[in-house]
Amino acid sequence: MAQDQAPHIPVLIRPILAHLAPVAGIWLDGTFGAGGYARALLDAGADQVIGVDRDPLALDMARDWADSYGDKLRLVQGNFAQLDTHADGLLDGIVLDLGVSSMQLDQAERGFSFGKDGPLDMRMSQSGPSAADLVNTAPESVLADILYHYGEERASRRISRAILRARTDAPVTRTLQLAEIVASCLPRPKPGQSHPATRSFQALRIAVNTEFESLVQGLEAAERALRPGGKLAIVSFHSLEDRIVKRFLQLRAGQGGRANRYAPETHTEAPRFTLIEKRGISADADELAQNPRARSARLRMALRTDAPAAKADRAALGLPGLALENLE
Repeated sequence: MAQDQAPHIPVLIRPILAHLAPVAGIWLDGTFGAGGYARALLDAGADQVIGVDRDPLALDMARDWADSYGDKLRLVQGNFAQLDTHADGLLDGIVLDLGVSSMQLDQAERGFSFGKDGPLDMRMSQSGPSAADLVNTAPESVLADILYHYGEERASRRISRAILRARTDAPVTRTLQLAEIVASCLPRPKPGQSHPATRSFQALRIAVNTEFESLVQGLEAAERALRPGGKLAIVSFHSLEDRIVKRFLQLRAGQGGRANRYAPETHTEAPRFTLIEKRGISADADELAQNPRARSARLRMALRTDAPAAKADRAALGLPGLALENLE
Protein backbone atom coordinates (compact mmCIF):
# COMPACT_ATOMS: atom_id res chain seq x y z
CA MET A 1 0.00 0.00 0.00
CA ALA A 2 1.35 3.41 -0.92
CA GLN A 3 1.99 5.76 1.97
CA ASP A 4 -0.55 8.30 0.77
CA GLN A 5 -3.38 5.81 0.61
CA ALA A 6 -6.14 5.64 3.20
CA PRO A 7 -5.30 2.99 5.82
CA HIS A 8 -8.65 1.23 5.50
CA ILE A 9 -10.97 0.13 2.72
CA PRO A 10 -14.28 2.04 2.63
CA VAL A 11 -17.00 -0.52 3.29
CA LEU A 12 -19.69 -1.03 0.61
CA ILE A 13 -18.28 1.75 -1.53
CA ARG A 14 -18.94 -0.16 -4.78
CA PRO A 15 -22.74 -0.41 -4.32
CA ILE A 16 -22.81 3.21 -3.13
CA LEU A 17 -21.16 4.41 -6.32
CA ALA A 18 -23.20 2.02 -8.48
CA HIS A 19 -26.62 2.94 -7.07
CA LEU A 20 -25.99 6.67 -6.64
CA ALA A 21 -24.18 7.41 -9.90
CA PRO A 22 -23.50 10.02 -11.06
CA VAL A 23 -21.93 11.50 -7.94
CA ALA A 24 -21.39 14.99 -9.34
CA GLY A 25 -21.97 18.08 -7.23
CA ILE A 26 -21.18 18.83 -3.61
CA TRP A 27 -21.13 15.93 -1.15
CA LEU A 28 -20.61 15.75 2.59
CA ASP A 29 -18.85 12.85 4.28
CA GLY A 30 -20.09 13.20 7.84
CA THR A 31 -17.83 10.50 9.30
CA PHE A 32 -14.59 11.28 7.50
CA GLY A 33 -12.33 8.88 9.42
CA ALA A 34 -9.41 7.89 7.20
CA GLY A 35 -10.99 9.58 4.18
CA GLY A 36 -11.81 6.50 2.13
CA TYR A 37 -15.34 7.54 1.15
CA ALA A 38 -14.31 11.14 0.42
CA ARG A 39 -11.53 9.96 -1.87
CA ALA A 40 -13.77 7.50 -3.68
CA LEU A 41 -16.44 10.18 -4.26
CA LEU A 42 -13.90 12.68 -5.57
CA ASP A 43 -12.28 10.10 -7.82
CA ALA A 44 -15.75 9.16 -9.14
CA GLY A 45 -16.55 12.74 -10.16
CA ALA A 46 -17.81 14.71 -7.16
CA ASP A 47 -17.07 18.42 -7.59
CA GLN A 48 -16.35 18.85 -3.89
CA VAL A 49 -16.49 16.80 -0.70
CA ILE A 50 -16.82 18.36 2.75
CA GLY A 51 -15.15 15.94 5.17
CA VAL A 52 -16.52 16.21 8.73
CA ASP A 53 -15.19 14.34 11.75
CA ARG A 54 -15.50 14.96 15.47
CA ASP A 55 -12.04 13.44 16.02
CA PRO A 56 -9.31 16.08 15.45
CA LEU A 57 -6.75 13.32 14.92
CA ALA A 58 -8.61 12.08 11.82
CA LEU A 59 -8.29 15.50 10.21
CA ASP A 60 -4.65 15.89 11.24
CA MET A 61 -3.78 12.55 9.67
CA ALA A 62 -5.40 13.60 6.38
CA ARG A 63 -3.36 16.79 5.96
CA ASP A 64 -0.52 15.01 4.15
CA TRP A 65 -2.71 13.86 1.25
CA ALA A 66 -5.70 16.22 1.37
CA ASP A 67 -3.76 19.03 -0.34
CA SER A 68 -3.54 16.96 -3.52
CA TYR A 69 -7.29 17.55 -4.01
CA GLY A 70 -7.02 21.30 -3.53
CA ASP A 71 -10.32 23.09 -2.99
CA LYS A 72 -12.26 19.95 -3.93
CA LEU A 73 -11.78 18.62 -0.39
CA ARG A 74 -12.69 20.75 2.63
CA LEU A 75 -12.07 19.39 6.13
CA VAL A 76 -14.21 20.41 9.09
CA GLN A 77 -13.98 19.32 12.72
CA GLY A 78 -17.51 18.76 13.98
CA ASN A 79 -20.23 16.27 14.76
CA PHE A 80 -22.35 15.00 11.88
CA ALA A 81 -25.36 15.69 14.12
CA GLN A 82 -24.98 19.31 12.92
CA LEU A 83 -23.92 18.45 9.37
CA ASP A 84 -26.36 20.95 7.85
CA THR A 85 -24.30 23.79 9.35
CA HIS A 86 -21.10 22.80 7.54
CA ALA A 87 -22.18 23.64 3.97
CA ASP A 88 -22.92 26.99 2.36
CA GLY A 89 -25.94 25.67 0.48
CA LEU A 90 -27.97 22.54 -0.16
CA LEU A 91 -25.99 19.35 -0.79
CA ASP A 92 -26.12 16.88 -3.67
CA GLY A 93 -25.20 13.92 -1.49
CA ILE A 94 -24.30 12.75 2.01
CA VAL A 95 -22.53 9.59 3.12
CA LEU A 96 -22.25 8.35 6.72
CA ASP A 97 -20.17 5.38 7.89
CA LEU A 98 -21.32 4.70 11.44
CA GLY A 99 -18.55 2.25 12.32
CA VAL A 100 -15.63 3.03 14.62
CA SER A 101 -12.62 4.06 12.57
CA SER A 102 -9.94 1.39 12.29
CA MET A 103 -7.29 3.95 13.21
CA GLN A 104 -9.13 4.64 16.47
CA LEU A 105 -9.23 0.93 17.28
CA ASP A 106 -5.58 0.54 16.39
CA GLN A 107 -4.44 3.19 18.89
CA ALA A 108 -4.38 1.71 22.37
CA GLU A 109 -4.30 5.16 23.96
CA ARG A 110 -7.78 5.93 22.59
CA GLY A 111 -9.29 3.19 24.76
CA PHE A 112 -11.72 1.71 22.23
CA SER A 113 -10.25 -1.78 22.02
CA PHE A 114 -10.42 -4.63 24.52
CA GLY A 115 -7.60 -6.30 22.60
CA LYS A 116 -4.99 -3.70 23.56
CA ASP A 117 -4.23 -2.23 26.95
CA GLY A 118 -4.80 1.48 27.22
CA PRO A 119 -6.62 4.13 29.22
CA LEU A 120 -10.37 3.53 29.36
CA ASP A 121 -11.26 6.55 27.24
CA MET A 122 -13.48 5.94 24.14
CA ARG A 123 -14.15 9.64 23.46
CA MET A 124 -14.29 10.27 19.73
CA SER A 125 -13.95 14.03 20.18
CA GLN A 126 -11.25 13.61 22.86
CA SER A 127 -13.25 15.90 25.15
CA GLY A 128 -15.90 15.48 27.83
CA PRO A 129 -16.45 12.56 30.26
CA SER A 130 -14.61 9.36 29.37
CA ALA A 131 -15.63 5.72 29.64
CA ALA A 132 -13.61 5.53 32.86
CA ASP A 133 -15.66 8.39 34.31
CA LEU A 134 -18.85 6.52 33.44
CA VAL A 135 -17.68 3.14 34.71
CA ASN A 136 -16.45 4.56 38.02
CA THR A 137 -19.33 6.91 38.85
CA ALA A 138 -22.54 5.50 37.38
CA PRO A 139 -24.93 3.67 39.72
CA GLU A 140 -25.24 -0.08 39.21
CA SER A 141 -28.72 0.25 37.68
CA VAL A 142 -27.55 2.81 35.13
CA LEU A 143 -24.56 0.70 34.10
CA ALA A 144 -26.83 -2.31 33.69
CA ASP A 145 -29.26 -0.33 31.56
CA ILE A 146 -26.43 0.94 29.34
CA LEU A 147 -25.06 -2.55 28.79
CA TYR A 148 -28.49 -3.99 28.08
CA HIS A 149 -30.01 -1.26 25.89
CA TYR A 150 -26.88 -0.15 24.03
CA GLY A 151 -25.04 -3.47 23.83
CA GLU A 152 -27.88 -6.00 24.01
CA GLU A 153 -25.86 -7.69 26.72
CA ARG A 154 -28.07 -10.23 28.50
CA ALA A 155 -25.67 -10.51 31.44
CA SER A 156 -25.82 -6.75 32.01
CA ARG A 157 -26.78 -6.90 35.69
CA ARG A 158 -24.16 -9.51 36.51
CA ILE A 159 -21.48 -7.43 34.78
CA SER A 160 -22.55 -4.16 36.41
CA ARG A 161 -22.38 -5.79 39.85
CA ALA A 162 -18.88 -7.06 39.07
CA ILE A 163 -17.79 -3.58 37.98
CA LEU A 164 -19.05 -2.07 41.22
CA ARG A 165 -17.23 -4.71 43.28
CA ALA A 166 -14.01 -4.04 41.38
CA ARG A 167 -14.19 -0.26 41.65
CA THR A 168 -14.62 -0.39 45.44
CA ASP A 169 -11.07 -1.79 45.59
CA ALA A 170 -9.55 0.46 42.91
CA PRO A 171 -10.82 2.61 40.03
CA VAL A 172 -11.32 0.81 36.73
CA THR A 173 -9.10 2.85 34.43
CA ARG A 174 -7.64 0.45 31.82
CA THR A 175 -9.23 -1.34 28.88
CA LEU A 176 -7.82 -4.77 29.68
CA GLN A 177 -8.82 -4.33 33.31
CA LEU A 178 -12.45 -3.82 32.27
CA ALA A 179 -12.28 -6.59 29.66
CA GLU A 180 -11.15 -9.06 32.34
CA ILE A 181 -13.99 -8.02 34.66
CA VAL A 182 -16.54 -8.57 31.90
CA ALA A 183 -14.98 -11.86 30.77
CA SER A 184 -15.11 -13.18 34.34
CA CYS A 185 -18.90 -12.89 34.23
CA LEU A 186 -19.42 -14.82 31.00
CA PRO A 187 -18.66 -18.30 29.65
CA ARG A 188 -15.39 -18.79 27.83
CA PRO A 189 -16.05 -18.13 24.11
CA LYS A 190 -15.99 -21.02 21.69
CA PRO A 191 -13.70 -20.89 18.64
CA GLY A 192 -14.98 -18.30 16.19
CA GLN A 193 -17.09 -16.46 18.76
CA SER A 194 -16.47 -12.80 19.57
CA HIS A 195 -14.65 -11.66 22.70
CA PRO A 196 -16.91 -11.64 25.80
CA ALA A 197 -16.36 -7.89 26.23
CA THR A 198 -17.52 -6.97 22.72
CA ARG A 199 -21.06 -5.97 23.65
CA SER A 200 -20.06 -4.15 26.82
CA PHE A 201 -17.40 -2.08 25.06
CA GLN A 202 -19.88 -1.24 22.29
CA ALA A 203 -22.45 -0.12 24.86
CA LEU A 204 -20.04 2.10 26.76
CA ARG A 205 -18.73 3.67 23.55
CA ILE A 206 -22.29 4.48 22.44
CA ALA A 207 -23.10 6.01 25.84
CA VAL A 208 -19.89 8.06 26.08
CA ASN A 209 -20.38 9.54 22.61
CA THR A 210 -24.22 9.79 22.77
CA GLU A 211 -24.19 7.97 19.44
CA PHE A 212 -27.88 7.13 19.08
CA GLU A 213 -29.12 10.65 19.70
CA SER A 214 -26.35 12.00 17.45
CA LEU A 215 -27.46 9.54 14.76
CA VAL A 216 -31.07 10.76 14.85
CA GLN A 217 -29.91 14.37 14.87
CA GLY A 218 -27.65 13.59 11.92
CA LEU A 219 -30.50 12.02 9.98
CA GLU A 220 -32.66 15.08 10.66
CA ALA A 221 -29.76 17.33 9.61
CA ALA A 222 -29.31 15.34 6.39
CA GLU A 223 -32.99 15.86 5.63
CA ARG A 224 -32.52 19.61 6.03
CA ALA A 225 -29.24 19.72 4.11
CA LEU A 226 -30.10 17.73 0.95
CA ARG A 227 -31.59 19.36 -2.12
CA PRO A 228 -34.59 17.69 -3.78
CA GLY A 229 -33.11 14.67 -5.55
CA GLY A 230 -30.13 14.68 -3.18
CA LYS A 231 -28.65 11.29 -2.30
CA LEU A 232 -28.16 9.77 1.15
CA ALA A 233 -26.08 6.67 1.90
CA ILE A 234 -25.64 5.27 5.42
CA VAL A 235 -23.47 2.30 6.40
CA SER A 236 -24.14 0.79 9.83
CA PHE A 237 -22.39 -2.03 11.65
CA HIS A 238 -24.75 -3.33 14.31
CA SER A 239 -28.43 -4.06 14.54
CA LEU A 240 -29.34 -1.25 16.92
CA GLU A 241 -28.12 1.60 14.73
CA ASP A 242 -29.33 -0.11 11.54
CA ARG A 243 -32.79 -0.41 13.11
CA ILE A 244 -32.86 3.34 13.79
CA VAL A 245 -31.75 4.15 10.23
CA LYS A 246 -34.25 1.69 8.74
CA ARG A 247 -37.19 3.07 10.74
CA PHE A 248 -36.23 6.68 10.05
CA LEU A 249 -36.07 6.13 6.28
CA GLN A 250 -39.25 4.04 6.23
CA LEU A 251 -41.18 6.71 8.10
CA ARG A 252 -39.71 9.51 5.99
CA ALA A 253 -40.59 7.55 2.83
CA GLY A 254 -44.23 7.45 3.95
CA GLN A 255 -44.25 3.74 4.71
CA GLY A 256 -45.47 4.05 8.30
CA GLY A 257 -44.30 1.17 10.39
CA ARG A 258 -44.27 0.33 14.08
CA ALA A 259 -41.54 0.67 16.71
CA ASN A 260 -42.78 -2.75 17.89
CA ARG A 261 -45.54 -5.11 16.84
CA TYR A 262 -47.90 -3.91 19.58
CA ALA A 263 -47.58 -0.22 18.75
CA PRO A 264 -50.23 1.44 16.57
CA GLU A 265 -49.48 2.16 12.93
CA THR A 266 -47.61 5.46 12.70
CA HIS A 267 -49.38 8.32 10.93
CA THR A 268 -47.53 9.16 7.72
CA GLU A 269 -46.96 12.55 6.12
CA ALA A 270 -45.75 13.64 2.69
CA PRO A 271 -42.70 11.48 1.84
CA ARG A 272 -39.43 13.25 2.47
CA PHE A 273 -37.32 10.45 0.99
CA THR A 274 -37.68 7.81 -1.70
CA LEU A 275 -35.98 4.53 -0.80
CA ILE A 276 -33.32 3.01 -3.02
CA GLU A 277 -33.58 -0.74 -2.39
CA LYS A 278 -36.16 -1.43 0.33
CA ARG A 279 -33.91 -4.00 1.96
CA GLY A 280 -30.48 -3.08 3.23
CA ILE A 281 -27.48 -4.07 1.10
CA SER A 282 -24.77 -6.32 2.54
CA ALA A 283 -21.26 -6.98 1.26
CA ASP A 284 -20.88 -9.59 -1.46
CA ALA A 285 -18.40 -12.47 -1.38
CA ASP A 286 -15.72 -10.52 -3.24
CA GLU A 287 -15.79 -7.64 -0.77
CA LEU A 288 -15.81 -9.97 2.24
CA ALA A 289 -12.71 -11.70 0.88
CA GLN A 290 -10.93 -8.35 0.54
CA ASN A 291 -12.29 -6.68 3.67
CA PRO A 292 -13.53 -8.80 6.61
CA ARG A 293 -14.61 -5.58 8.36
CA ALA A 294 -17.58 -5.51 5.98
CA ARG A 295 -19.07 -8.70 7.44
CA SER A 296 -21.63 -6.98 9.66
CA ALA A 297 -22.15 -3.85 7.53
CA ARG A 298 -25.53 -2.85 6.14
CA LEU A 299 -26.06 -0.10 3.57
CA ARG A 300 -29.28 1.91 3.24
CA MET A 301 -29.83 4.63 0.64
CA ALA A 302 -32.53 7.15 -0.23
CA LEU A 303 -33.28 10.16 -2.42
CA ARG A 304 -34.57 13.42 -0.94
CA THR A 305 -37.94 14.71 -2.09
CA ASP A 306 -39.12 18.32 -1.97
CA ALA A 307 -41.30 17.83 1.14
CA PRO A 308 -40.28 20.13 4.00
CA ALA A 309 -37.97 18.74 6.69
CA ALA A 310 -39.30 18.10 10.19
CA LYS A 311 -38.24 16.72 13.56
CA ALA A 312 -38.35 12.94 13.91
CA ASP A 313 -40.51 11.12 16.45
CA ARG A 314 -37.99 9.44 18.80
CA ALA A 315 -40.56 6.99 20.12
CA ALA A 316 -41.46 5.82 16.62
CA LEU A 317 -37.78 5.12 15.97
CA GLY A 318 -37.50 2.89 19.04
CA LEU A 319 -34.63 5.00 20.36
CA PRO A 320 -33.44 3.72 23.77
CA GLY A 321 -34.11 6.47 26.28
CA LEU A 322 -31.56 6.53 29.10
CA ALA A 323 -31.04 9.57 31.32
CA LEU A 324 -27.26 9.97 31.24
CA GLU A 325 -26.98 13.75 31.37
CA ASN A 326 -26.72 13.84 35.16
CA LEU A 327 -23.59 11.69 35.07
CA GLU A 328 -21.48 14.37 33.41
